[in-house]
Amino acid sequence: MERIEKLKEFLRANAADSFLQHALALEYIKAGDDSSARILFEEILTRDPDYIGSYYHLAKLLERTGEQEAALRWYEKGMAAAKKAGDQHAYNELQMAYEELVY
Repeated sequence: MERIEKLKEFLRANAADSFLQHALALEYIKAGDDSSARILFEEILTRDPDYIGSYYHLAKLLERTGEQEAALRWYEKGMAAAKKAGDQHAYNELQMAYEELVY
């Protein structure tokens, strides 16, 4: 919980910092708070669709909570964003996760 409180403190100074929000979402997942993590990932990707790493983690969260269709949509959006950004590594990771879910 200390890490969560520290990240929240940093976010009070810079509420729209995607890196801090992403880190906080990951801490929420570790703490078992998928709902708060999902909200943060969705906020990041709504505001900053080029924040590629959040697509994978949001889709994995949705996959884990039984929302396969939503997970597939986020993987697809992430692959499109990674391709646009020229991030082949992220594209490949998203594609592998997508294919594992589909097949």
